Amino acid sequence: MHEFQSRVVSQETHLSRARASIKQTLSWYTYLRKSGHLSSKPDLASLIKPQIEILNATLHKLDSNLIKIAAFGLVSRGKSAVLNSLLGEKILETGPLNGVTQWPRSLRWQPGTKVCVELIDTPGLDEINGEARGEMARMVAQQADLILFVVSGDITKTEYQALLELRQAQKPLILVFNKIDLYPDRDKNTIYHNLQVLGATTESQQPLLPDEIVMVSAEPAPMEVRVEYADGRISYEWETPKPQVQELKQTILNILNREGRSLLALNALVQARESEAIMAEKTLHFRQQEAEELIWRFCKYKALVIALNPIAVLDVIGGLITDLALIRSLARLYSLPMTSYEATRLLKTILLSSGGLLLSEIASNLVLGMGKSAAAVAGESSINITTFAGGALAQSGVASYGAYAVGKAAQLYLENGCSWGRLGANTVIEEILTQAEKNTILYRLKQKIK
Repeated sequence: MHEFQSRVVSQETHLSRARASIKQTLSWYTYLRKSGHLSSKPDLASLIKPQIEILNATLHKLDSNLIKIAAFGLVSRGKSAVLNSLLGEKILETGPLNGVTQWPRSLRWQPGTKVCVELIDTPGLDEINGEARGEMARMVAQQADLILFVVSGDITKTEYQALLELRQAQKPLILVFNKIDLYPDRDKNTIYHNLQVLGATTESQQPLLPDEIVMVSAEPAPMEVRVEYADGRISYEWETPKPQVQELKQTILNILNREGRSLLALNALVQARESEAIMAEKTLHFRQQEAEELIWRFCKYKALVIALNPIAVLDVIGGLITDLALIRSLARLYSLPMTSYEATRLLKTILLSSGGLLLSEIASNLVLGMGKSAAAVAGESSINITTFAGGALAQSGVASYGAYAVGKAAQLYLENGCSWGRLGANTVIEEILTQAEKNTILYRLKQKIK
């Protein structure tokens, strides 16, 4: 009981953190729009508007506690039949002809969990106009929290390629082996074990676990049965067996109850991270020239300030303050969120990840600054003035290089959507994955999403 309550609290925490992360990003862009920062750049505003809409839709999905489960597969594999059997009624059209489903269709399912569930039926991945349908499939996969990939026997080359492409969406996936009523038990078990191996992720290369592959018979073929009457008459009639989908339904329910809201939070953050990265990329490209000019301007400022300052300790402090100001200025230029706290953390990360190169700049500034300070204190003789000027010139060169290196490193960070703050998408994703228990879908997604 305690474990169950702990799991519930953990899932609610993940949802709350995901909401806060997306709200923070949206509030930043709302501020920019209201302040006129974006309205003065209408071309840029139009470039990032679609991603803002995606973030709003993602936040609404979180607020609605809505889990989306999408069924994919080639034509005639029984995707619609699988979803009908989960719903318990035949709502989606099925039939022997290829391509019965022409466009994605969503239906609400009430399986008795604390989350709302939406089932999404999709067209076959190998139908005519496949390129357009492939793009549509990618869009649906991005919105989905759980994917059902339906096959009806050994995987074909086309199916295997489609499966690999769907796994790139970084979503949990259940391989559904449908139409098992058409196979003898021996053949059915052989195919099942083959699917376990072929369906494995490229990262782990481990066979699929029981909750990652399920055998069903969503729409069993009619069977001829022998009927004996009391008067001795014998007749043969056709009878349609009941669907065999209870194992799939139970597998889905176990996942939703165990980690459904955490999956919802994680998928929302992954999508938010992608949107932030796209916005960052478009903004950086739009303002590349301005950014270069800004970096060089700060290089000159830093070189000049440190060259003229006679106190060694202030050289180091002034250099760090200038670097922080450069990072914040770049973020404002790119219309990307960056607090003072995040700027300080970023500068620390840049300094430590530079292999000591930028840390040596600080040490050089301190050593050269001390020599420059000693020359300034000693007096105004020609030797002291020359010593001061030489130290100042050397310091300005080192400082200018350091500012340029910090500026370029900050650009790389901002290209990733500035998503590593306390509420950044990457930070919260890391939290959720770190807390994932073994033998869960979340745990198996860990390496892929990182």
